[in-house]
Amino acid sequence: MNSVFEESGFEAYLVGGAVRDMFMNKQAADWDIATNATPEQVMNIFHRVIPTGIAHGTVTVHFMGSEIEVTTFRTEQGYSDCRHPDSVKYTANIEDDLSRRDFTMNAIAVSLKDGAVVDTFCGRKDIKKKLIRTVGKPQNRFLEDGLRPVRALRFAAQLGFDIEKKTYAAIFSEEIHKTVSGISIERFRDELIKMLSSEKPSAGLRLMEETGIMKIFMPEFAVCRGCIQEDVRSFHEFDVMDHLLYACDGAPAQKLNVRLAALLHDIGKPAAKKIQHTDAGDINTFYNHEQSSAQIAKDLLTRLRFPNSMIENVVHLVENHMFYYESKWTDAAVRRFLARVKPENIDDLFDLRIADIYGMHNVPVRLHDSETGKNLLELKSRIEKITAQSGALCIKDLAVNGSDLIREGIPAGKLMGRILHELMETVLDDPSQNSRESLLAVAKNIYEKIR
Repeated sequence: MNSVFEESGFEAYLVGGAVRDMFMNKQAADWDIATNATPEQVMNIFHRVIPTGIAHGTVTVHFMGSEIEVTTFRTEQGYSDCRHPDSVKYTANIEDDLSRRDFTMNAIAVSLKDGAVVDTFCGRKDIKKKLIRTVGKPQNRFLEDGLRPVRALRFAAQLGFDIEKKTYAAIFSEEIHKTVSGISIERFRDELIKMLSSEKPSAGLRLMEETGIMKIFMPEFAVCRGCIQEDVRSFHEFDVMDHLLYACDGAPAQKLNVRLAALLHDIGKPAAKKIQHTDAGDINTFYNHEQSSAQIAKDLLTRLRFPNSMIENVVHLVENHMFYYESKWTDAAVRRFLARVKPENIDDLFDLRIADIYGMHNVPVRLHDSETGKNLLELKSRIEKITAQSGALCIKDLAVNGSDLIREGIPAGKLMGRILHELMETVLDDPSQNSRESLLAVAKNIYEKIR
């Protein structure tokens, strides 16, 4: 790409996250170029260019199978909307361009021509120290764009870095909180997703709680701090808040839905808490907390504008996370469990259960060496056998349907729905009953009794 810029008489530098990742010996994912060519000039020298942010000097170049953001050297003035600069002024040198960036680790440039490094703000030194520091005064940087404090917290979790003292202290400011509260919910959600995808999301979530950012966007968590679960039974050693954070760590990083479910699965516990006084000591109970947790999860994820399919899946997992399998379960009981949670959710539900157990003591679950692990493996084995038998697990799997019942004189409506439910229960008890002849006989018998 450099040859294209150079032959046209322009400078070009690799900037941003790709440079930071390079100095961290990590594989870069996004490529950003800064140049003294104007957007119009970039569009003239490359064949496939999309004017994605041309008002702010940015275009996207399609080059050798990659999408590369190319931005003209610029300085910025005024951020009245706490996101975009009120005015952009093109500048002649890379140093001025770097001065507008958020953190020193992101304010390093590498010349495409000869590999020369421009590091005006000692970003490499901060990377070596694993330190997040703003370019210039933190207050100024954060007031320019309310997303920057959130990004600092996300980077801390994602990279395992500390936040420099003055930079961190600025995030507590009421003035900064006001600026942060002005960002779009989608921008916050996207940062939250990146945080939840990190190796240890609890690190960033804890910083979010400490700084008050969590209360701005996810105030439901506030009552979880200090909600004690520990009692004489020694099931838990953390309050609800820490349990949720550790459970989130214990969920698979590549499964956003399970991490969200782990983070939210007990969020309804404070509202459900009751204390029973016994001779052995007080016992904390949280009966039916999965239902209140599911409702809170639905409201919160809807407010954060997650896709409906994601919300439905997470809510379903939260609703069903309280299951207690025992070897004495009959095959019919296993089939009913499978019918309730749906086969496609089993792996995620098991991952959530493991995360829940992880969060009790902040200790990984050893599947083959613990009673809990062996219990889950046994249930999974029984589910696999039952699934392999291809039995009916929902009404649409029955050998008869509503049209069949109508032809037998059973009218459509609530009565038919009740009969179909009874037929489903019959087949869950005995899969061999799932034949047209058997089910129609059962249906007619039920109809005669209840009509």
